[in-house]
Amino acid sequence: MDETILVQELGQLLEFSYTDMLCYAGPFSRAGVASALKVLQRAFAALSPNHPPLRRSIVIRAAFDEPGIRDGIEAVTRAVTDGRYTTDPSLVRPERGHILQGFVFQTTVNGRTATLLMRPGFITDEFFALSGKRERDQADEAHLDGLNIQLARQILAASAEDVYELVL
Repeated sequence: MDETILVQELGQLLEFSYTDMLCYAGPFSRAGVASALKVLQRAFAALSPNHPPLRRSIVIRAAFDEPGIRDGIEAVTRAVTDGRYTTDPSLVRPERGHILQGFVFQTTVNGRTATLLMRPGFITDEFFALSGKRERDQADEAHLDGLNIQLARQILAASAEDVYELVL
């Protein structure tokens, strides 16, 4: 079953599935879109637990700009278009290691803020190295696509709490 997330806009509930978010972002960063879904699920549960948040009340600061995460968040929140999504390298946490240091998101909903940190065990050294490789040949692209699909499945199979630690 396709996981979903709810927001409110103009008095209506808008429901976005992982598939909806992926259609907006495109198939190149399935894992990034899965991560975006988990970021939003975790943040909304903590910051707006009794009702879906107002779509345009959501502000996101990310430590780095990963297109799949950014596009997944944009599909649900319109935060990129409205200037409520920014990349802020000051959020990077080098003490978390080279892979996890950038998976930091500060999310604000209706003036309440939480920081989300990806937990270890999702992004592998192999995936991180290959996705960051500037020049990839066809074999690299095919291997990265397979790793991306596998990682997206792993993220989607886990609860948002298991993927992202929450710091209020």
